[in-house]
Amino acid sequence: MIRTTRYLCAAAALLLLAAVGASAQTYPSRPITIVVPAAPGGVTDMLGRILAKRLTEKWGQPAVVENKPGANNQIAAEYVAKAAPDGYTLFIGPETTFVVNPSIYTRLNYDPIKDFTPITGLITINHALTVNPSLPVTSVKELIALAKAKPGELNYGTFGIGSSGHLNMELFQAQAGVRLTPVHYKGATPALTDVMAGHIQLMFISVGSAVPQWKAGKVRILAVGAARRLEGLPEVPTVAESGLPGFEAVSWFGLYGPAGLPPDIVAKVNAEVRALFADPEVRKTFMAPQFFESLVDSPAELAGFLDTEAKKWGKVIRDARIKVE
Repeated sequence: MIRTTRYLCAAAALLLLAAVGASAQTYPSRPITIVVPAAPGGVTDMLGRILAKRLTEKWGQPAVVENKPGANNQIAAEYVAKAAPDGYTLFIGPETTFVVNPSIYTRLNYDPIKDFTPITGLITINHALTVNPSLPVTSVKELIALAKAKPGELNYGTFGIGSSGHLNMELFQAQAGVRLTPVHYKGATPALTDVMAGHIQLMFISVGSAVPQWKAGKVRILAVGAARRLEGLPEVPTVAESGLPGFEAVSWFGLYGPAGLPPDIVAKVNAEVRALFADPEVRKTFMAPQFFESLVDSPAELAGFLDTEAKKWGKVIRDARIKVE
């Protein structure tokens, strides 16, 4: 009886392995949906369409983008979390979805760890510390000195509570030992417009958005939040080298599937994303103009990165007492 049971278990295991191995060989056999938690036109949407075009061309099955904006990415995340783990529903999620929302909301309709399968990182967006030209500072050290002399008098723009523009500045305040006053906008563009107009004094915004205004003399870039000086802006220092060691101001995106996605499908999608971001044309036309950097990695590396980022931003959010009901 015991021997028969062992044979049955072994046979079942072999059948399971065969089924898993066959899934990548037959995948995809129908259209793939790439869910993005934002409206058309933004970086998230652009990422989705670039990836959809690549998968359609290489795999011979349509890959389409489905935009599900709203509730700080929660609508899209909940939708993907409830989808079948068969590789036909993928999700492009920013850091907000996985490492910010769990700390700023008392309740979420998804679990950022249990409900998703990490596939790969996508891109990092470096931010620039940008000020109105009339502000009498030309460096990070001068800004810190001014902020200490005028606690709470300098206003900074965000793209909403818990946005990267908000949290990066909260981290800056904590490390610099200064107090600034946030002004929350519904997006980065109106906040930048008010920095240029002098209605608010400063903000963190993507380097790609700041550089055209900097070149036009409408803003001053004091530093970038990258870990090292950017290749396209070698003359601009990092915040870290300007007096705040270890400081980084970035936002990032990753690619995920629902929990339980078969490992062979994960590997197949991961390999295609690697090939996409290794394409010189993609680097030239999409990455370089916006100063984006590749975050493509293994599923395990993305999972580890998520854990590190969750601890980092969880502390920032707790210390700043940021909550959204």
